[in-house]
Amino acid sequence: MREPDAIRGDAPVDWPVGEGGPGVERPLADGERPRPRPSDRRTDGSGTGTVQTIGFIRQRRWTTVIGTGLFVSMMAVGYYYNVTFVQLGLLDLGTTHLGLSSDAVVRLMALFAVITCAVSLVVGFTMTRQGWSAHLRTKLRVAAVVAAVQVALTFASSWIGGEAGFTAWLVAAACTMGVGIPATFGLAVDLVPVRDRGAVAGLITGVAYFLAPVASYPWTFGHLRTQVLPVMAAGAAGAVVLAFVPNRFVDVLAGQSADSGFGIGRYTAQRRHGGALTLVALAALMFGVFFIDSLGFLRLSEETVYMQGAWLSGDVSVRVFIGVVHVVGAWVAAVFYSVFDYRVLFAWAFGLFGLVHLLYTFPLRLGEPAPVLAEPMVYALAVSVYTVLNFALWADLSTPRTIARNSAVGVGLSGWTATFVSTALALAWRQAEMELDAHLRIVDSIAVVLFLLVIAALYFKPALGGRAGREVS
Repeated sequence: MREPDAIRGDAPVDWPVGEGGPGVERPLADGERPRPRPSDRRTDGSGTGTVQTIGFIRQRRWTTVIGTGLFVSMMAVGYYYNVTFVQLGLLDLGTTHLGLSSDAVVRLMALFAVITCAVSLVVGFTMTRQGWSAHLRTKLRVAAVVAAVQVALTFASSWIGGEAGFTAWLVAAACTMGVGIPATFGLAVDLVPVRDRGAVAGLITGVAYFLAPVASYPWTFGHLRTQVLPVMAAGAAGAVVLAFVPNRFVDVLAGQSADSGFGIGRYTAQRRHGGALTLVALAALMFGVFFIDSLGFLRLSEETVYMQGAWLSGDVSVRVFIGVVHVVGAWVAAVFYSVFDYRVLFAWAFGLFGLVHLLYTFPLRLGEPAPVLAEPMVYALAVSVYTVLNFALWADLSTPRTIARNSAVGVGLSGWTATFVSTALALAWRQAEMELDAHLRIVDSIAVVLFLLVIAALYFKPALGGRAGREVS
């Protein structure tokens, strides 16, 4: 039997009296709970159930579906570029090709992080103040220009000569990336249904982190530059056409943020969070996750035995295994994000980071470390969990008017500040000749403390409304 249009959310329902609609509701017996009504099946993207994009495919809303796909591809390529070419390729460029010491390159990358953070905050707050945050075409144009400039900088990176040229290139790239953060993350309220935020974040994370260990090997500047340049150039050309050539496709997408199923974030609609206070608290938690990840991995990356037994293994099956674990972790995190509130995922991220750094210290206490896949597996799970949270959370705390500012604070401030602080601290500990075991124990302790704090927050203030379907009032 064909499902009535009203049940599918396409039209109102004329309810029989006594069945829970506008008529007189029948009294409930003692202990009886009210039955869910078709009108409770939300169409604003806040409820649980199947991915809403599947419904759009069935309804042949191809513009909406393609818009979501556009966001996924843009963010996946951008994130892959960041975790491979920026974090790995530039390190090889500075040390191998320019002859700089690893400490000098790390200091320059810390400067890169500071500039990216500062520019992101200035642009994010400016976009919110000027009202540009709510305009899809403006954000798309900014993102297109950023992509084009990144392509030009990546192409020109082969001609960098000396420390001064490398510094100038990093400053230009940091400014470009800082501008791009609030613009690209701000597209979520226009292109991604609220109900699908977790699934989309999981898809972005899975694609980027599957390709990172599998396709980025070896971690050399020339290989990574050659790999990312054609893809980025094609994407930038497409973004420029969409952003600057008048077309009906973008006009339709621009109206989606007015729909509460796109523009009103899950926790914004709920109105149970503390506004600016919650944003600052979540940025602090995200800072903690980024800080733990960066501080631990910076030290582990110096140990050949760990890298060549996992991320730099010559055996492609090992790298494929790590990539698959990333995908599984992203999928699980996406499901958790759709069902529970953000504190549950923060608890999982801190708990997994505490566990993995504890696992890394066991062989150090017992003798010489040996390459084991258990540690990289747990590490991949932890990274996927918090990356899904990072891609989904800021839009769900925002409206179209505030998304640029909130993304700048959540991604720019917490992520890139954590990179700077962890880099500076890792350098200081290296100069103090701190042992690997002591370094990892400190990171482990920080992760465990933050895990316990989040667990305490869940205990004293239970999850915000439980399941997502009951969170939006």
